[in-house]
Amino acid sequence: MNQTAHQYQRRLATMGVLAAVYFVAGKLGLTLAFVHPSATAVWPPAGIALAALLTLGSEVWPGILVGAFLVNLTTAGSMATSIGIAAGNTLEALLGAYLVNRFAGGRHAFERTQDTFKFAMLAGMVSTTVAASFGVTSLSLGGFAPWANYGPIWATWWLGDAAGIVIVAPLLILWSSGPRPRWDRAQSLEALALLACLIVAGLVVFDGFLLPDTANYPLEYICIPFLIWAAYRFGQREAAAATFVLSVTAVWGTLHRLGPFVRRTENESLLLLQAFMAVVAVTTLGLAAEFAERQRAIEQARHLAVSDPLTGLANYRKLFDTLDAEIKRHARSTRCFAILLFDLDGLKRLNDTHGHLTGNRALCRLANVMRSHCRDIDTAARHGGDEFALVLPEASRDAAQQVAQRIADGLRSDSETPAITVSVGTAVYPDDGDTIEGLLAAADRDLYESKGRPMSRAVVPPESP
Repeated sequence: MNQTAHQYQRRLATMGVLAAVYFVAGKLGLTLAFVHPSATAVWPPAGIALAALLTLGSEVWPGILVGAFLVNLTTAGSMATSIGIAAGNTLEALLGAYLVNRFAGGRHAFERTQDTFKFAMLAGMVSTTVAASFGVTSLSLGGFAPWANYGPIWATWWLGDAAGIVIVAPLLILWSSGPRPRWDRAQSLEALALLACLIVAGLVVFDGFLLPDTANYPLEYICIPFLIWAAYRFGQREAAAATFVLSVTAVWGTLHRLGPFVRRTENESLLLLQAFMAVVAVTTLGLAAEFAERQRAIEQARHLAVSDPLTGLANYRKLFDTLDAEIKRHARSTRCFAILLFDLDGLKRLNDTHGHLTGNRALCRLANVMRSHCRDIDTAARHGGDEFALVLPEASRDAAQQVAQRIADGLRSDSETPAITVSVGTAVYPDDGDTIEGLLAAADRDLYESKGRPMSRAVVPPESP
């Protein structure tokens, strides 16, 4: 009961914080309401609401409802219009969260390019029609907005919510999930250089910095290379942050009648700017997702090139690379190393009796036991077929045999059926061979000699009681 009460109180606190954040962000956004006191082209709360539902869960929706109601009640309109607007804002966030969860990967939408564009389409363009329609209709029915201005107010409302979702929501979602990036000194310096360049570029384009005579020139695309830099060199989080920083700079400059989007009225200027920034934000996030997908594909290809697809252990190529590296290290340090060769006994009989799936499972069981008894510096590999190898740096023959016995004990204690046993061969560099081929041949000879001596095998049948 206490735990339930604690969870309930925690949820109430979360909704209270969400309502407060929504209220503050909403009041800031409405300071830029020029076409109507309740409609602005800059509306961060839409992104905050969607991010909250995707990261915290849909049960926090009352916080959005309360925050939206208080924002509008203290701005313009009546109790009824405030309820209608708050209902539209809440339904917009719920619909956007549902569509993103259902069709775009939820909070992981920015990991794939196609999901990123689905997010922009479903949450940024489709769900935002709900709040705009509810809001403008409520104001018009209540007599607080003329029906003749329905179109301009609706367009401003819709674009403000759309821009808020594609600029603010990704920033909050990406930076609230997963481990924080850990940069080394070079990466930190590069990040600072990127931030400085982005800010300077934004000030030049949107504030006339350094070039006051070109304050209204169409130079907005000067900023694009720096956003690509963030997407390519860092990732989705940094790309979203870079877009947000540029957006803040651009809004500030445009409000001061500077930059390429300045037009006859403030609202028209902000509409053009927000349309541009929304497209830039979606494009930047799409590029970041594409770069991330490409990097994951490269890493997967590298992993597959040196790993066995069935067991996940190192493959034959990785085994040879490791042995070559150990031989070179011995030349520097004169420290020996050992290699164990394991042969899964009776794999053909196991396949014939129980099927190849069971045989493959037996190979994986042996691989798991080997992996669990490896040090971080050891390398477990599938040598081929039913043979496995374990390279033990800085290990003597006695130490290697102790490892072999631990692996044997691990297999003996495995309750999974059918029971499996292995034979083992040991070789130590350079005593048993001073080349890779010689070392493997020595271990192989010891392995097959052990098969002829049943009691010397790594795993023997349990003793009869």
